[in-house]
Amino acid sequence: MLQTINKTLGKIMPLLTPLSVVSGVLLADYLNGLAGLVPWIFAFMTFAGSLGANFQSLKTAMVHPLPMLLALFVLHIFMPVLAWSTGHLVFSGDSLTITGLTLGVVIPTGITSMIWAAMYKGNIGLTLSIILVDTILSPFIVPFSLSILAGAHVEMDVIGMMKGLVGMIVIPSLLGMLVNQFSIPERTARLSANCAPFSKVGLAAVVAINSSVVAPYLKNVDLKFLTIAVTVFLVAFTGYLTAWLIGRLMKRPQEEIVALIFTGGMRNISAGAVLATGFFPPQVAVPVVIGMLFQQVLAALFGHLLARSELKKAYHLDKKTSLPS
Repeated sequence: MLQTINKTLGKIMPLLTPLSVVSGVLLADYLNGLAGLVPWIFAFMTFAGSLGANFQSLKTAMVHPLPMLLALFVLHIFMPVLAWSTGHLVFSGDSLTITGLTLGVVIPTGITSMIWAAMYKGNIGLTLSIILVDTILSPFIVPFSLSILAGAHVEMDVIGMMKGLVGMIVIPSLLGMLVNQFSIPERTARLSANCAPFSKVGLAAVVAINSSVVAPYLKNVDLKFLTIAVTVFLVAFTGYLTAWLIGRLMKRPQEEIVALIFTGGMRNISAGAVLATGFFPPQVAVPVVIGMLFQQVLAALFGHLLARSELKKAYHLDKKTSLPS
């Protein structure tokens, strides 16, 4: 029964997140008081997502580091600079919105990128390694990046942010890896499969609760709100596209390109919303929460484009081999 529920939830993932945002806004009065549960739910989600990884996959990625370095370049150099520059161009003088746009891309890559990479035959070992390395580095990268790009304009609790990232992401990830490393494979696989549907429900709960916290800023759909939404969508779209183009330009194998697209394009957006609502003024969370509306939809779009690209490639190859010599 759990597996059936998990498959159903997997199919509706592109709709699940936007529906959770809407639910959070409509039920804000009831969900607002549950904000204290979010770090615990998130820690469980991180643990469940890390059960598929062990230290061997990490070692393999370290021995051949180029794909990981490409992903980290997109995640923590290209995209933060793009978001910060776009923010200053479109929202000049609005430091809170600019910080929100920047926060939305400096957070670590999304754990759900593993699901999409597996769905489109990506390199799972590489995907997991990028997630783990980026996760472990996140308590240092996120505050450092925000201090460089937005620190002069917005007050932030750097120590509190680092503690939050360690508690929500780093410790649960390491625990998941330890279980994978030292437990019987069949037991780990069963535990991972049983946790998966609860993890997806947890994601919906986290998104809904975080949306309830910033509900007053999401209820007023004015020109500024629509401008933020369009900007967030275009920045997020560029992340996926840039990762794809870099993979192609560097002539990486197809399975590595798939891993780069989803790890480079997706973000641990729920963690970003937790940080935004916990350590910044509420306006900073608006671009991050809006990002939740698009993340899974964009992943589905790029998955579709990948599938079409592969079909086209297979068609041309078949045509070429069927030509008379």
